[in-house]
Amino acid sequence: MENSPMDLLPGVGPVLEKFSNVKRIAVLRGGGLGDLIYTYPALHALKRAYPEATITLLGTPVHRAVVATTEGPVDLVELLPVARGVHDGPRNGERFDDDAEDVAAQEAFFEAMQAREFDLGVQMHGGGRFSNPFLLRLGAKHTVGTCTKDAEPLERTLDYVYYQNEPDRWMEVAGLAGAPAIIPPPLRPGPDHQQNIAGLRDRRRTSLVVVHPGATDPRRRWPASYFAEAAAGVAREGAQVLVVGDRAEKALAQEVTELAVRLLPEAHREAVRSVAGELDIGDLAALLDEASVMLASDSGPRHLAQALGTPTVGIFWVGNVLNAGPRGRSLHRIHMSWVTSCPRCGADVTQVGWTAPHCGHDDTLIEGIAVADVVQDVLDLTATSLLLRGR
Repeated sequence: MENSPMDLLPGVGPVLEKFSNVKRIAVLRGGGLGDLIYTYPALHALKRAYPEATITLLGTPVHRAVVATTEGPVDLVELLPVARGVHDGPRNGERFDDDAEDVAAQEAFFEAMQAREFDLGVQMHGGGRFSNPFLLRLGAKHTVGTCTKDAEPLERTLDYVYYQNEPDRWMEVAGLAGAPAIIPPPLRPGPDHQQNIAGLRDRRRTSLVVVHPGATDPRRRWPASYFAEAAAGVAREGAQVLVVGDRAEKALAQEVTELAVRLLPEAHREAVRSVAGELDIGDLAALLDEASVMLASDSGPRHLAQALGTPTVGIFWVGNVLNAGPRGRSLHRIHMSWVTSCPRCGADVTQVGWTAPHCGHDDTLIEGIAVADVVQDVLDLTATSLLLRGR
């Protein structure tokens, strides 16, 4: 498959010589929805560089659901066994529960994967302390990935420094495998899911704004009352607002919805409703594809909206902007909190990951972001979105 000049991007790192005779590629990526979306530009680059190869993602149930319900570069998904630093099992507070590891399940997994005889193993999961030994047990002919100073090296490695844009990081890893950076196509939801969400759209409203108030880390969550005020603000301007979330976020979504409705005059109260817990991942993708704008904290659904090409307004802590913030501002706006210490105990929150333990407090770090500024960006991007879609 030939690369056209419009498809290629200047690399964020060197593009090394391709490996020869690559027919089977395994990519290791645990974590949640956003963790998978980070890797999609790199996965597309690998698919372009090795068009005859099958890409098998070693991932999690949500990854399998995304691959099954959207069009993308992954051919197969194999679910990871519970393994320290790769795929967490049940938690005991912030500590990994050693009893969660199933050694027999791990051995069965490695035996099955070794039988695949992968030509290339790609590590796209953290700094490699746990993920590199895991990848090496696949027995792939060639390996590439990231590596901290205390991690077992692979055949070709990229130094892992925490504060780096995540899609760029994994694109740089793809370059180690000989895959030039490309402009990836947007994700596309399946037609069945588009039909599933058709009844949710209120065509009497001028636009659709999808709101996701959740985030895995509570410190990344904008207060529910702020989301409610923003939802009410855009509803007053004619937007339909649907609040989304998984089953664990139903109470939060309902709180946002009820607070927003109280702020609205009767004529606009039906414009805001929660559909949290009602959508599978394919339906969520279809809804976000239909949306004029998405408003969210730094979360997997916001990353999914961006991958679909939907404009987003994101509420970020400054450190997360470095890793996960969108790079352009035409379709994506960010509001950033510059807080660098825990509001309760003063601990430095910029030292993350393995470099410093969590202080134990989950107070939000982004409370200081003004609602009025966020609402204005949602309205501005709504106008842009409607213009682009010819509505």
